[in-house]
Amino acid sequence: MSTRGNVVPIIHWSRRSSCLTEDPELFFPVSSEGPGRAQYEQAKAVCRRCPVRLRCLDYALSTHQMHGVWGGTTPDERRSVMMAMRRGEVAGSS
Repeated sequence: MSTRGNVVPIIHWSRRSSCLTEDPELFFPVSSEGPGRAQYEQAKAVCRRCPVRLRCLDYALSTHQMHGVWGGTTPDERRSVMMAMRRGEVAGSS
């Protein structure tokens, strides 16, 4: 993409995410029980302070990410949102 001969860089939303400075394993607990539950909560806390949380969630929903924390949601939470979207219960779904 260019504007009057000048190159305009395209900055992907993920380059501004709060999780870039975190251990990626934090966002992929092996279980939602026991220590995994605490790990999910730690990951979601990182997401709460993230400036691109909603873009991340949109990406996860549109690409059907079924593992890990994306946009501050667990896999079960995203499954619930996707089911509601299919039923037309979520605003903005057509």
